[in-house]
Amino acid sequence: MSLQASPPFMLLNSRQQCSIHYILALYCTQSLKICNAVAIAKIMSATLILPVLKQDQIWKDQTKFEDIFDVDHFINYLKDDVRIVRDIPDWFTEKDELFTSIKRTVKNIPKYASAQFYIDNVLPRIKEKKIMSIKPFVDRYDNVPMEINRLRCRVNYHALKFLPHIEAMADKLAARMRNRTGSVNPYMALHLRFEKGMVGLSFCDFAGTREEKAMMAAYRQKEWPRRYKNGSHLWPLALEKRKEGRCPLEPGEIAVILRALGYTSGTQIYVASGQVYGGKNRMAPLRNMFPNLVTKEELASTEELAPFRRHVTSLAALDFLVCLRSDVFVMTHGGNFAKLIIGARRYAGHRLKSVKPDKGLMSKSLGDPDMGWASFAEDVVVTHRTRTGLPEPTFPSYDLWENPLTPCMCRA
Repeated sequence: MSLQASPPFMLLNSRQQCSIHYILALYCTQSLKICNAVAIAKIMSATLILPVLKQDQIWKDQTKFEDIFDVDHFINYLKDDVRIVRDIPDWFTEKDELFTSIKRTVKNIPKYASAQFYIDNVLPRIKEKKIMSIKPFVDRYDNVPMEINRLRCRVNYHALKFLPHIEAMADKLAARMRNRTGSVNPYMALHLRFEKGMVGLSFCDFAGTREEKAMMAAYRQKEWPRRYKNGSHLWPLALEKRKEGRCPLEPGEIAVILRALGYTSGTQIYVASGQVYGGKNRMAPLRNMFPNLVTKEELASTEELAPFRRHVTSLAALDFLVCLRSDVFVMTHGGNFAKLIIGARRYAGHRLKSVKPDKGLMSKSLGDPDMGWASFAEDVVVTHRTRTGLPEPTFPSYDLWENPLTPCMCRA
C-alpha cells in the first residue's frame, strides 16, 4: 500500500512484564522489538509511530525512546525504508485504546509468521482502523525476504544510536577498566546470569544446603506451578538438562573454565549481572580465583550514575556498551543480552574474542572423578577454539542476532 494516501499507522506495543532479576534484558528486548517493528512496517508499507518503551511497575520507570536513543538519527537513517513519525497524530483521540482495546490491538501472531501473513491478515485490520498496535513482536522471521532481514540489521547496528551522554559514560567506564593497574591493560566483560529468577526458571539442580534447596523448591512451586506439579519429576529432569548443557553456569564453574583457558588471577573483569543467587558465598569461588572483579557501581561515583538511575534502561545500556567495548566477552548462559553483544562484535569484523562456554563439557568433565586438571584444561582449550566468536556458517532457523554473517554482512 502506498504511503502517500492515508497511510495506515502501526504502533509498537512494548508493555512488558519484567521481573527485577532481568534488568539487563530490558534494553535488549526493546531493541529487538524495535528492529522487528521497522521490518513489519516495511513489509506492510505502513507508517511506524515512534516506539513507546514501557516497563513493569516494579521498576517505576517511565523511560521513553528519546531518553535512550537519538530520535533524529533513527528517523533520518531509515527515511528511505520506512516512514516514521514521532507521535500519534492529533486527529486520533482514542490513544489509550491502543494499549487496552482488543479492537486496536493485533495479537496472537504465529511465531514463524511469513511476510505474506502480515500482508493478508494484519494489514487489512490496520487499513480499517487507520492506527493499530501490534504485539507480540517475535524474534525470528525465517519466512521473509533477505532484504527485510538486511533492514533489521541496519536498524540494530546503525539506526539505533545511543544518546551522547550514555556513550560518553560508557567510554569512561571502559577507560577506567583499562587503567585500573596504573598502565593500559586489556579487560574482560563477564555476563553472569545466576539471579534467583534465572536459577528458578532453569529447573536445574545446584549445590546448596537442604534449607536452600527447600526454599528454591517453594519458590518454583509458587512461580511456575504448572511446571512444578508435585515436584517428583524434577530431579531426573535436572540431571538431563545438566548433561545436555542447558543449565546456567555457577560463578565457581565459570571461574574454573576461565582458569583452564589460561586467564590468571590478575585478569581485570567487568561483571554485568543482577543480584547473584546465594550472594557473597556463591560468588566466593569466582572472586577468590579472580579478585579483580568490578561492576559499574564500583567504577563510577554515586553522583556520576545518578542521572542514569532515573531510567533503568540507561543502566542496562551502560552495561551493554562496556561489555561491547571489552577485549574479551564471556557469557554464562543464553539470552538476548549476550546474543546481541556477540553478534555486534562479529558484525564489527570478528576482531574481538567472545567466549561461549560449552556447558555440556563442564557437566561431563566435572562429573568424572578420574580426570585430572591437565586433561580437563586441555579439553577446555580444544573445545573452545571454535567458540570464540569466529565466523560461522549460518543454518536454517539460526539466530540472526548472534550470527549476523549471511544476512547482515554478505553482499551475495
